[in-house]
Parts: sequence; structure tokens; C-alpha cells
Amino acid sequence: MGEEEGDHRTEALLEKLSESSYNPSVEPQVRRTGTVWTAMAHIITAVIGSGVLSLAWSVAQLGWVGGPAAIVFFAGVTVVQSSLLADCYISRDEDGHGVVVRNKSYVQAVRLYLGEKSRLFCGFFLSISLFGSSVVYTLTSATSMSAIQKANCYHTEGHGAPACSAAGGGSDGYYMVLFGLAQLVLSQIPDFHNMAWLSIFAAVMSFSYSFIGFGLGAAKVIENGVIKGAIGGIALASTTQKVWRVAQALGDIAFAYPYSLVLLEIEDTLRSPPAESETMKKASRASIAVTTFFYLGCGCFGYAAFGDATPGNLLTGFGFYEPYWLIDLANLCVVLHLLGGYQVYSQPAFALAEQWFGAEASSVNVFRLCYRTAYVAAATAVAVWFPYFNQVVGLIGAFSFWPLAIHFPVEMYLSQAKVAPWTARWLAIRAFSAACLLVCAFASLGSAVGVFGSKES
Repeated sequence: MGEEEGDHRTEALLEKLSESSYNPSVEPQVRRTGTVWTAMAHIITAVIGSGVLSLAWSVAQLGWVGGPAAIVFFAGVTVVQSSLLADCYISRDEDGHGVVVRNKSYVQAVRLYLGEKSRLFCGFFLSISLFGSSVVYTLTSATSMSAIQKANCYHTEGHGAPACSAAGGGSDGYYMVLFGLAQLVLSQIPDFHNMAWLSIFAAVMSFSYSFIGFGLGAAKVIENGVIKGAIGGIALASTTQKVWRVAQALGDIAFAYPYSLVLLEIEDTLRSPPAESETMKKASRASIAVTTFFYLGCGCFGYAAFGDATPGNLLTGFGFYEPYWLIDLANLCVVLHLLGGYQVYSQPAFALAEQWFGAEASSVNVFRLCYRTAYVAAATAVAVWFPYFNQVVGLIGAFSFWPLAIHFPVEMYLSQAKVAPWTARWLAIRAFSAACLLVCAFASLGSAVGVFGSKES
């Protein structure tokens, strides 16, 4: 009973870390009423987040040809892998009785199709991804708080004031610690991640700052009267530097797209007929089309507005523009979104550790207080030690993209569909996985060079 109760405390997105004893024969009857429209809403909400803020910088590194092409490439990859994963929702028992098994979470599906060892391997990458997201959220919140400070300074002291130009740089660490302290408090609230209003609030905030960034970029291009940028992107001193920047940009784009961790949970809400997988594929294609249009707008308008001066975080580039209150509002939406979003990505790690050690998740105790404090402190320390937004985003995105968004979905599909080795379909799927592995390995290496190379310099 303790393990079952622990599962109920863990948010649906992240039950996958701790689910190891699922029994489909005792699955309760659930009334599923979701449609293609509700699925699209869930997908768009899951995909659009803080990753959109780095897309203008990514386009600036890749140029007017490579930037849009990379965004479209990752959109296509996401459509393919989401289609493969959607087919893994329904499985049937191997004993021939034809009992339908619904895989309600990502790791549950990995365990069913690939076994316990693969589930543990998947859990490792998932844990790294979740912890990395906490670091990225800390960095993003700090830069947004710093941007608010700078925008207010410009409004008070005047554009180009030296004091305002210096504002923010040295205080990023202070804001990271401040954000970490807020998370220390929020992390101790039982079932914070299960509050329905949190997802709604986070979605409203993410759409707000994304639309504001889109609009500000378009307005800046109109104001300039010229489209800035170059075919090959920002020119750097050496070819090696350019190669690493391209790799980091690819990692940033990879971070912005995948939603594989929640796809099966969204699919589990859909009614049938038609088959859940067909509805999910249709919703995925439409959602990725909408998201890609939006990403292209943010990335390309941002690059067109700033050219070689495109900032790593799009919203920080408008610090000395008016209306300053709109810029403050956008950055405030980022901070508010990430205050809750941090908990969505960290609560599963908390639940996993507390189940392992038998800690009671519904009350404050010594283990819970110490572990959660240590977790938040570690994420904050990493952010302070490596305060390189785009490089860290690129590293986390590239490192986790292939195993979680490509490898496991591909292997599960091959098992579920019983694709015979060396057939045309098997070769095509293997080639798809291998190509994505090469791109992600290149992006991971370049992002790692960016993170650790920047620290050494």
C-alpha cells in the first residue's frame, strides 16, 4: 500500500521514474473523453516553454539558411518519433489471450517492451534531464530578473546610462540564490505539483511571454526598417569557434521541441474510436506545425531585429526599449512560470528518493527536509558555477534528446510492431536513429566545450 500511495502523490508526468510494479489486470475503469483538440492543447502547452527564448540566438549562430532549416529538421524528427511512440500506447499480452495493456507513462512502456534494465537506463537519463531542467530554470529566472532590473534602470536613468549597462551582470548570482531560496520553500509543500491551477497558471505565463517576445521582435524589425543578419550567421574569429557555436545552437533547438515524456499520458486521455494512436498522430502533426510556425517567428524575428547582437535570451535584448512595462511584464511572466515549472520537474525526483528510503511524502520530516534542500542547493550551485544560459541549455537538450526522444521510442516501436530485422522499414528506422545520434553527439560535444571552455576562460 505504501508504494501505491507514493505513486498517487507523484505527478503524472513523472510517475514514470518510480513505476515498477504496474499490473494491467487490476487497472480501474477510466472514462476517457479527450479529443484531437484537447490533445493539441496539452502538446502545445508542454512544448512551448523557456526553450523558445534561446531560438533567436540559435538562428543567429546558424544563419538565415541553417537556422530555419534546423528548426524545421527538429520539427520533422519530433513528428516521426511522436508517431512511433504513439503506436506503443496499446499492447497485448504475450500469452495470446489478447488482453489490452495501456501504457500510461513513458517508463512504464519502456519496462513493458524493453525490460527492467532498460527502465533503469531510461531512469538515469530522465533523472539527468530533470535535474538539468532545474538548472536551466534557475539560470533563466536569474537572467529575467536581471533584465527587469536593467529595464527599470534605463527607464529611470535614461537610455545608454553606464550604470544601467553594468546592472545585472554581477547580480545574476544573487538572483539565482534568491530563486533557489524560493524553491527551498516551495519544495517542502506536500503535493504542490498536483495542484490543478499550477499547470493552468504556467501555461498562461508561458504563452504570455512567448507572444510578447514574438511581438517585440516583429515591432523592432519594423522600427529598424531593415532585416539584419547574414546567410552564414554570426562570423567568429576561427572556424573551430564557429563549429562549436553551431553545435550549441543545435542543442538549444533540441531542448525546445520534445514532449515524449508526456505523450503517452496525453494519449491515455483520448476517447476511442477512432483509435487513440490515430488521434494522437493527428494532434501531434497539427501541434508541431503550429509550434514550428511560432518558433520560426520568434527565432527569425529576433535575429532580424538584432543581427550579430542577438542576445542569448531574447527578452533580455529589449532592456532599453519602450514600453519598459511590457518588457518587465514578459520577464515577470518568465519568472512566475518557472517558479512553478521548477517544481513540476523536481517533484518526481523527490518522490523517487522518498520511496526508496521509505520517507513519508505527505509530511515534513528530517529526510525530506535534508534531501530536498540538498537537491535545490545542488541545482542552484551548478547554475551559479556555470552561468552560461545557451551552452547549458544546449548541453541538456542535446544530451537527453537522443536517448529519451529517439532511442527508446524507436526500440519500443520495433518491439511493439515486431518489425523484422534487415527489412526496408527496419533499415529506415535504424538510419533515422543513427542520424539523430550523430547530430546529438555533435551538439553535446559542442555544448560541453561551450560550458566547460567558458568556465576555464
